[in-house]
Amino acid sequence: MKRFCTLLSAAFVGLVVSGIAAAQVKPDVLVGQRQAAMKLQGKYFGPLSGMAQGKVPYNHDVVVRNAAFLEALDKMPWDGFVDSTKDVKSHALPAVFTEGAKFKEASERLQSEVSKLVSVSKAGDEAAVKQQITAVGKACGGCHENFREKQ
Repeated sequence: MKRFCTLLSAAFVGLVVSGIAAAQVKPDVLVGQRQAAMKLQGKYFGPLSGMAQGKVPYNHDVVVRNAAFLEALDKMPWDGFVDSTKDVKSHALPAVFTEGAKFKEASERLQSEVSKLVSVSKAGDEAAVKQQITAVGKACGGCHENFREKQ
């Protein structure tokens, strides 16, 4: 029991220390991390979008793999949008920080649509998959329209 308590205490201290370290990450590092996560989302969504538009041959295995990657990636960038990053040069519009509830809603919509894509992709119905890829694209675009500088 004493050993368990010691291990539990050590784990707690480790969590606290790592939480403090994460809170002290430099703003430009956070921006770089969120941009990297977004770029990876684009990498894995691009082929899916091409398939949905008929520009790329449909490949069930690629759809299942890329949907799974997107499901992991779609959770990563959001904790990098903190107030300390609002003055760091990026393509994020001020609305990210002034309309936090709407921004959170948009991120959750993306996560929901990607989750549906994962489910639909496993069933293998090509038409349903293409329809859900389009829904994911709309979720991405909706966020970019309201919260990202025009490119």
